[in-house]
Amino acid sequence: MAKKAAAKKQKSMEETLWDSANKLRGTVESSEYKHVVLSLIFLKFASDKFEERRQELINEGKEQFLDMVEFYTMKNAFFLPEASRWSYIIKNSKQDNIALIIDTALHTTEKNNPSLKGALPDNYFSRLNMDVSKLAALLDTVNNIDTLKDKEQDIVGRVYEYFLSKFALAEGKGKGEFYTPKSIVNLIAEMIEPYKGVIYDPACGSGGMFVQSMKFIENHHGDKKEISIYGQEYTATTYKLAKMNLAIRGIAANLGAVPADTFGKDQHPDLKADYIMANPPFNQKDWRASDELLDDPRWKGYDVPQTGNANYGWILNMVSKLSDNGVAGFVLSNGALSGGGEEYKIRKKLIENGLIEAIVILPGSMFYTTDISVTIWVINKNKKERTVALNDVVKHYRNRQDEILFMDLRQIGEPFEKKFIQFSETHIAEISKTYHDWQQKDTDYQDIPEYCCSASLEDVVKKDYSLVPSKYIEFVNRDENIDFDDKMKALQTEFSELLKEEAKSKTELLNVFKALGYEIKL
Repeated sequence: MAKKAAAKKQKSMEETLWDSANKLRGTVESSEYKHVVLSLIFLKFASDKFEERRQELINEGKEQFLDMVEFYTMKNAFFLPEASRWSYIIKNSKQDNIALIIDTALHTTEKNNPSLKGALPDNYFSRLNMDVSKLAALLDTVNNIDTLKDKEQDIVGRVYEYFLSKFALAEGKGKGEFYTPKSIVNLIAEMIEPYKGVIYDPACGSGGMFVQSMKFIENHHGDKKEISIYGQEYTATTYKLAKMNLAIRGIAANLGAVPADTFGKDQHPDLKADYIMANPPFNQKDWRASDELLDDPRWKGYDVPQTGNANYGWILNMVSKLSDNGVAGFVLSNGALSGGGEEYKIRKKLIENGLIEAIVILPGSMFYTTDISVTIWVINKNKKERTVALNDVVKHYRNRQDEILFMDLRQIGEPFEKKFIQFSETHIAEISKTYHDWQQKDTDYQDIPEYCCSASLEDVVKKDYSLVPSKYIEFVNRDENIDFDDKMKALQTEFSELLKEEAKSKTELLNVFKALGYEIKL
C-alpha cells in the first residue's frame, strides 16, 4: 500500500526568504550577508509603495503629477525613477550586470529622496562579485513578497526584525552588535514608558530601540507625532542599516550627519532627552586616550571616567542628556555594579544625587552575541512625589529620592531558539507592573524574596555603594528547613522498594532461563 504523503509544513515567508538567502553563503562573506538581503527588501518595499501611490494618482486623474517627488513624499512614499523600480530590476535579473543595475537603483533612490541621504549602500553589489544565478534566485524570492499585502501586519518591519535577529544569531559571539534582543527592548520600553517627547539612543545600532518605542506608543494608543528621535552610531554599515530600518517603517530620525563616535564627536551636544534607551558596547576598552576628553562637559560634577572601560562614560553621557523629568533605561555588563577606582566614585555620586531608580539583573543566555551577565539600569532625574497624566492614565508617584529598586530576573524567562532565553509578553507585563507599583502610592507592592527589594539609601551606604542586587534581595535557603532524619527515612523507604523490585525481576529472569533448560548458576 502506498504510503500516505505526510502533510508538508508550510514555511513562513521569513523562513522561505532566509533559506533562499542562505544560498548566498560561500559567495558572500557572512559579515556582508545581511546588507545584501536587507537592501533588496528595502528596494522591493520602496517600489511597492511607489507603484501604489502612482496608481492612486492615476485613479485621481492627476497624471500630470506622476513625476513630481512631492506627490510621493506627502504620502510617505519614495519617488523612484524607472531605473530604481523593482520591475526594472526583475526584468534584468538574469543579466550579467545585475549587480550594477541594483547599485544604480539604490543610488538613484537615495539621490531622489533627501531623507535617505547616507542610508543606502554605495556601489555595494558590484564590489561583492556575486554569482549571478544565486543573486537572481534571491531576487525571485524577494519578488514573491507582497510588502503591502497586510498593512496592519507591517510585513516589511517583520521581515527586517526577523532578519536582524537571525543575522545576530548566525554571526554569533563577538559580532551582531547591531541587535539587542527584542524582549529586552520591550521590557525597557514598558518600564520607562516613552509616550511623548524626545527619545535618544547614543549607540543606536540598527535602530531597534526606536522601533520598539514606536510600537509601545501604538500598543498604548499614543500619538507617534509627539515623539522626536535622536541617535548616533559609530559603525558606517550599521548606521546605514539603522537609517534603512527606520525609513522602511516611516520613522523620521536624526542620527547625525555621519556615522561617528559618540564620545569623540558628539552630534547632539545640546540635546535634552525625555527618554533614553540604549545598549552600548559592553566593557569597551581604550575608548579615549589618557589626555583626551578630560574637560568634557558631560562629566561635569563627576570624576572623569577611566580610560580602560567606557561603561561609566556611557552612563555620564546619558545622565548629561536627560531633561529635568527625563528617564533612561539601558543595558550594561554586571561589572559596572561594583567596580572600584573612578567607577566607585562616580557610582557613589550618582547614588547620592538620587538618580538611580532601579537595577534589574537579567537571566543568562539572553544575548545572541555574548554570554556575559548583564543588567538593566534605570536612571530617573525626577524621583520626587508628583502626579502625572500619561496617555489618559493618571500616575501618583511617591517620593523615591532615597530608594533604589533591585530586581533579580534570573529565574524568569522562556526558551528561545533552543539555547537562548527570552521574556514572554506575560513576563514583561508582570515585571513592569512590579516596577510601576513600587514607583506609585497606594499599590500592593512588597519585597519578594529572590525577586525584588526596595533598598534605602542607608542600606546602600552600608553596602559601600555596591549595586549588586544579591546584596539586597533576600535569598531563600531551601535546605534550612529540611529535617535530616525525615529526609533520610524517606530515601530509605524509596531505595528499599527499588531494591525489592530489582530482586524480584532478577528471580523471574533466572526462572525463565531455568524453564527453558538453560539454567544460570550465579
